[in-house]
Amino acid sequence: MEPTEEELALVNRQSRKELTAAEVYLFAVRLCDNEVDRDGEQFPQATLEQLAELFVGKSGIFDHRWSAGGQTARIYRTEVVREEGIRTALGEPACYLKGYAYMVRTQGNQDLIAEIEGGIKREVSVGCAVKRAECSICGSDMGRCAHEKGKRYDGRLCCARLLEATDAFEFSFVAVPAQPRAGVMKRAGGSPSLKQLALGEPAAAAELEDLERAAEPGAPLSDGTAERGGPAGPAGGAPGGGGDPPAHRGPAGGKGAAGVAGELSAAGGGALPHRPAAVLR
Repeated sequence: MEPTEEELALVNRQSRKELTAAEVYLFAVRLCDNEVDRDGEQFPQATLEQLAELFVGKSGIFDHRWSAGGQTARIYRTEVVREEGIRTALGEPACYLKGYAYMVRTQGNQDLIAEIEGGIKREVSVGCAVKRAECSICGSDMGRCAHEKGKRYDGRLCCARLLEATDAFEFSFVAVPAQPRAGVMKRAGGSPSLKQLALGEPAAAAELEDLERAAEPGAPLSDGTAERGGPAGPAGGAPGGGGDPPAHRGPAGGKGAAGVAGELSAAGGGALPHRPAAVLR
């Protein structure tokens, strides 16, 4: 891409000094799209449009390693591009989020620029956060219903629709975007919680709920006695009195599918059958 005056003006909104056309290298990337990826998850167009605003000003790095030493580029503008005549697996008009990035030409990044130009550095993956993962069949939080990702119900494909983008972190050059978990990865803070891992797996979610109920104070242990940590109430009810069993506690914080761990994070684009995120010409 040749820097025009308009493009250069947008680049200079991100820089601390006025950069000239000779000082910058511009390229475009396909960040993510609205197709159902291999993990059975999908960014609806509305989420892509939210991410379009959030990705402006974000860095390009390598392999999602959050280190200042790995910063190589920065996105200076974005747009959602519609792909005429193409439908997704959900039957929706196909579209994708396109990012325009710049690098400051230095002796240290000449090889990287050559690899981008030569098609060696092509695939990218994104890191972002959404509030909810919704079942495409019933609209419930994914993992709180009986529907399973990848299965069809009355001809409709079940997937997790990633809704309400809250943040964009970075885009990364990756070597093999089609490797396992190279699509959308859930992360909340540090390591994922058990509820995060059980999302979209009804059997695992049900087993976790059984374990939670068994862990309630006063719940019977395997030998039939009440759990230590509080006397059982009358008729085996709640601790301290009352005959009704304790109500099941849903995810804390009102974050829907994010559960007790907070928000869902996504780092996606590239796993088959999801079309790989890529550097565009």
